[in-house]
Amino acid sequence: MDWELMWDSVPALLAAVPLTLQLVALALLLGLGMAALAAWARLSGHAVAAGAASAYVFVFRGTPLLVQIFLIYYGLSQFEAVRASLFWPLLREPYWCAILALMLNTGAYQSEIIRGAILSVPQGQVEAARACGMSRLLLFRRIVLPVAVRQALPAYGNEIILMVKASSLASTITLLEITGVARRIISQTYAVFEIFIVAGILYLLINFAAARLIRWAEWRMTPHLRARV
Repeated sequence: MDWELMWDSVPALLAAVPLTLQLVALALLLGLGMAALAAWARLSGHAVAAGAASAYVFVFRGTPLLVQIFLIYYGLSQFEAVRASLFWPLLREPYWCAILALMLNTGAYQSEIIRGAILSVPQGQVEAARACGMSRLLLFRRIVLPVAVRQALPAYGNEIILMVKASSLASTITLLEITGVARRIISQTYAVFEIFIVAGILYLLINFAAARLIRWAEWRMTPHLRARV
């Protein structure tokens, strides 16, 4: 075990952390919008909208993320219509292709989290709110949304952790996030074991911080479940 090499690799790997966090944060944020739209479509009762949303969720949950990244980065450029479109300046960049793939993938998973959380709201609370004369918007804001968010937090925390790990696949399309930098150092030093240990520790620390943040959010949103002293 080359401890000196491991220590020397830390600054280079730490410099790649911001890119990893950017990929995860943008993918989760944009994916949340996709997820909300897909969940609404599936709960709307409209056959066409529900069918399209179900197909989107089925495809992106049922195929490997690596395949999705390759299809977007290498595949879209095969179409003349894409190269001639306004989106080509973005789609030819590996950064935005990675964001798009991660966004579509996490959006499919998040939509199921949102849909399940909304369906888990007790029907009795909804009926009581309607009996009090609440409008649909007020009912959603005061009853459905708070309960659904509390229900979704644990699963959403898992999705954040999965996306942090999934961001390592961006290295396959030349992005120098943590895994990309690790692979570059390994190509120079051939120290696979040592470098990947350091990279793994960085991912572990990021996920630990994310897990603690989600746990704090759960604690803040469930005062009625806290242990009474």
